Amino acid sequence: MPRRKPHQHRPQRRKEVRPGPGGGQGDAFRCVGCRLEVPLAAPGTAHRNHCPTCLTSLHVDRRVPGDRRSTCRGRMTALGVEVRGDGEWVIIHHCLACGELSANRIAGDDNALALLRVALRPLSGPRLPLLQRAAL
Repeated sequence: MPRRKPHQHRPQRRKEVRPGPGGGQGDAFRCVGCRLEVPLAAPGTAHRNHCPTCLTSLHVDRRVPGDRRSTCRGRMTALGVEVRGDGEWVIIHHCLACGELSANRIAGDDNALALLRVALRPLSGPRLPLLQRAAL
C-alpha cells in the first residue's frame, strides 16, 4: 500500500533480535495458521512478526517489536487495520491465549486481498472480543 506522504519516512530503530527457543535464529518459520514456510526477511520492516499470506501471528513480543520476550506464545489473529497519520497501515492482532491486543506494521509482501478483507470486516461482528466482553 503506498503512503500518502512518501517524503515523511519514519526510520526504524535497530533492535537486537533474540534467537528462537531452539537457540538458532534460522531464516524462516512455519505459520501456525496456514502452515506455510515464511521467510524472516520482509520488505519494509526490520523483522517479520506475522504471516504475509493469512496475517496470523504468534504472541512472541512483549513491549518492543522484535524483543521476543513474551512468555505467552499464543496464536494471534488479525482483528482489524489501523491507518496512521502518515498513511502507514498497521494490523491489530488479538492473542487467543491471553487476550492482549498488539499493533504490527504491515510488510511489503503482505497479501493485499487479506489486508482488505480484514480492513473491511465490520467492527460490530462476532470476531471482536472487546464488544463481547463489554456486553457481559
